[in-house]
Amino acid sequence: RWIKFEEKVEDGGERWSAPHVPALALHSLFQLRTCLQKGTMLLDLDATSFKEIIDKALSEQPEEAELQPALRERLAALLLLQPQHQPTKSLLQLLAELGLCPCQGRKPGCPTRHPPPASIPGQSEPRTQLSKTPLKEQLRNRFKKKVPPGAEAAHVAVGEVEFLEKPFSAFIRLRRAVSLGSLAEVSLPSRFLFILLGPPKVKAYHEVGRAMATLLADELFQRVARQAEHREDLIAGIEAFLDELIVLPPGKWDPSARIPPPSHLPSPRRRATVDPLDQQPHGNGAMTAAGDRASPEHPRSGEELERTGRLFGGLLRDIRRKAPWYGSDFSDALHPQCLSAVLYIYLATVTNAITFGGMLGDATANTQGVLESFLGTAFAGFIFCLFSGQPLTILSSTGPVLVFERLLFSFSQDHSLDYLEFRLWIGLWVAFFGLVLVATEASHLVRYFTRFTEEGFCALISLIFIYDSLKKMLSLADAFPINWQYRLDNVTSYSCTCNLRRLFNPVLTCLTTLQCPPLPSIQSPPATPAGLSRTQCLDRGGHLLGTSCQYVPDVTLISFLLFGATFLFCTALKRFRSSRYFPVGVRKLVSDFAVILAILASCAVDAVLGLETPKLLVPSELKPTNPARGWIVFPFGANPWWVCLVSAVPAVLVTILIFMDQQITAVILNRREYKLQKGAGFHLDLLCVSLLMVVTSVTGLPWYVSATVISLAHMESLRKESATSAPGEHPEFLGIREQRLTGLAVFILMGVSVFMAPALKHIPMPVLYGVFLHMGVTALNSIQLMDRARLLLMPAKHQPDLAYLRHVPLRRVHLFTIIQLLCLALLWVLKSTVAAIIFPVMV
Repeated sequence: RWIKFEEKVEDGGERWSAPHVPALALHSLFQLRTCLQKGTMLLDLDATSFKEIIDKALSEQPEEAELQPALRERLAALLLLQPQHQPTKSLLQLLAELGLCPCQGRKPGCPTRHPPPASIPGQSEPRTQLSKTPLKEQLRNRFKKKVPPGAEAAHVAVGEVEFLEKPFSAFIRLRRAVSLGSLAEVSLPSRFLFILLGPPKVKAYHEVGRAMATLLADELFQRVARQAEHREDLIAGIEAFLDELIVLPPGKWDPSARIPPPSHLPSPRRRATVDPLDQQPHGNGAMTAAGDRASPEHPRSGEELERTGRLFGGLLRDIRRKAPWYGSDFSDALHPQCLSAVLYIYLATVTNAITFGGMLGDATANTQGVLESFLGTAFAGFIFCLFSGQPLTILSSTGPVLVFERLLFSFSQDHSLDYLEFRLWIGLWVAFFGLVLVATEASHLVRYFTRFTEEGFCALISLIFIYDSLKKMLSLADAFPINWQYRLDNVTSYSCTCNLRRLFNPVLTCLTTLQCPPLPSIQSPPATPAGLSRTQCLDRGGHLLGTSCQYVPDVTLISFLLFGATFLFCTALKRFRSSRYFPVGVRKLVSDFAVILAILASCAVDAVLGLETPKLLVPSELKPTNPARGWIVFPFGANPWWVCLVSAVPAVLVTILIFMDQQITAVILNRREYKLQKGAGFHLDLLCVSLLMVVTSVTGLPWYVSATVISLAHMESLRKESATSAPGEHPEFLGIREQRLTGLAVFILMGVSVFMAPALKHIPMPVLYGVFLHMGVTALNSIQLMDRARLLLMPAKHQPDLAYLRHVPLRRVHLFTIIQLLCLALLWVLKSTVAAIIFPVMV
């Protein structure tokens, strides 16, 4: 049977083979062409039953090939017998049959291991006639799930018949596709039939039938066969197929080997327009194939980035483009996949808010902290997802913005300025500059962002995620030191007791000199109560005595194990979609909920072990981290009046940073490879970010911009793939589930997290750092830069067959990669030094 590829019944008749590319003998195609030239051909036949089709085919033979009436009757009787189909059985059915038939011999009632041979009239066990209605096994056949919707069945009947002296062949096309009863394996309408029967002395019938089936499974030949008006049209279709044919010379490959299906197939349009000779270049960089140029790009040619020449023209166009989709942005989210995306991105956003909130608290002396990070992320993200042009974008604190906040706080301290008021004026200027950029349609500059800039920026942000997760894990060794000096053999000498005695100087002296004069005024305190914990001892003013008082369990070790296990679980479960195990529905479900399952598994391991690993700490009260500040920052009073004017200078740098960070992320998310249908909104997104700068500056909350890595993770968690795929065919990527609800739910949960502290406190921080590492590595592997970096270490004979290596000299590829890596290293060094304030300009 064929859908896209060939499947054969294996020896023993119990199962279908794995799908494989059909390998045809060239001679069989020539014989097929001869059959179509000389045999019976009926185009646009009006018939409603298989018997009617056979009668017409036998009665309208060419004169030179006409059969005798007796032979015609025997042939019709043979063709109208019920064919025996190979059933498609599930694993449970096969196991049940094994349980029913444990013995070697076949018992009555057990399934046959070999299908009986096709009987012909005159044999002792005649087969039943073809049924005019579908059989129950046809209607219940599980294989029908693999057939794409709207498919038709074509029938190829070939074989050797003893009573024929010369071959009989017929090609039939019905005017309308009709159901032919129990002829097909599954109940489908049929339009094409091919029959080839002949005497046993000719052995090539089977190969000719395989050639016909392969032709009918080819999309271009299907088009020819549907539109053919004469016999010559079909012959021309075979000639076109032969023009595309690629012959493997004998002796250079094993004909019995089955070629596995490729991961991607060329589209029929590309096959029809590209000369086959042009698909293989003669040398590295010598020729360019039109089909290989179609690499994923950003929407440079779309109307999103065209200038209108009017003030706010691009913004109005964005609003008009996105308004018709607003209702579907909520209805399209009603899918279980969106639930997994919400949980995944929520945990990633919580971790990011706590991490950056803690670092922001350290950098600003707790003027801004974890609570401000939570509230700001929830508010800014919710408003952005509700009104932005690209709601799949996730707003968050980013590394470059954090660097600027640290420098700004240091500058304010050095010059005795109020940090929050100074920051307020910078935020207002940034919002003003952002409105100017929106009004002048400056976002059209996005069309000049090249792969070089995008990949450099994305790699930098991904490396920051990886670096921060590893840095946080290494810092656990300071909080929970490893017991390098602990020896199991010395366990009898280890002890720790609580001493509540108040020791005065005379007593200390007496202890050192071992001469204790009588001190009647000092009374001996009562004995130390047993069972006091370390905290209770210190609270009562006591101190710890003993050799094991500084001992802590190896929390660092189990933390690193949880960290690595979470990362590996996430990676393995994400790849489970392409696994060979379990049905496709189970694989998709596991892959969609991969991160959640990994977090739950790691949390379960942590709970079973019971060690005091560092847990997620969520603020439980709605009050500023620094009690000295309020929720509203006033623009005047603490700083000189001229600060509001001077703030415009650093605001220019922040504006460049916000613009680049926001728009590069938007360009990456709107690439053509994601097949987005609802369009982008570059001007609208920049407007939302600019207006949010006003609110966050007035309330003293952190500044927010698009987070590249989390946004990419959001996109990847919402990938849509075709539900039905033919055997051997990979599921087709259909695009991204574009909607607003997942982002809104994530940020609502962020706001509610303040009240969810009792539940969230059981999640170990190493587990969330493992998710951080997974996001950074996934984003890093999604860019071409990493593929080209691997080529630097790979001998030419082991390099993969990449499209750009066919058309660009290898030394040019290496030069491009090295320059990119040098620029990336320069950005990293610049970000880590005092000169980080000019980081946006360098980007």
